[in-house]
Amino acid sequence: MDSDTIEKTRQTAALYFQGISGPTPYALWKSFDADLARDLSLFITGRMYARQKLPHPTRQLVTIAALTVLGKTEELKLHIHAALNVGCDPRHIAETIFQTFVYGGMPATNQALEAFKSVLKEKKMWPLPSKDDIPAESV
Repeated sequence: MDSDTIEKTRQTAALYFQGISGPTPYALWKSFDADLARDLSLFITGRMYARQKLPHPTRQLVTIAALTVLGKTEELKLHIHAALNVGCDPRHIAETIFQTFVYGGMPATNQALEAFKSVLKEKKMWPLPSKDDIPAESV
């Protein structure tokens, strides 16, 4: 793999996954096959997530929507952290999750909201301020 991809992988991983506690998918992959884990990380983080076709916040909202509909709450938590790390507004994350109920059903939406709430609690961002506590120019 070229040095540019390796550097993009490092930068993107630092941007998305800083401050995330607990096991990561990369650590899981590495425990089974270190070479494959490296290849997966270079592709997923260094090539896919580093692409400039979508802004990082948009890319994470898309990822949150997909994981919500699929009901993959553990992976969802990781990407909620990443979304907050790249500057997604918590209210936009909530709206993205609510949007998915039409496609994934309310049980998937409820599970995702619980996962989101647990991440917000972990980051000491819960409860969210009420809309009345947010300056009008921010909404």
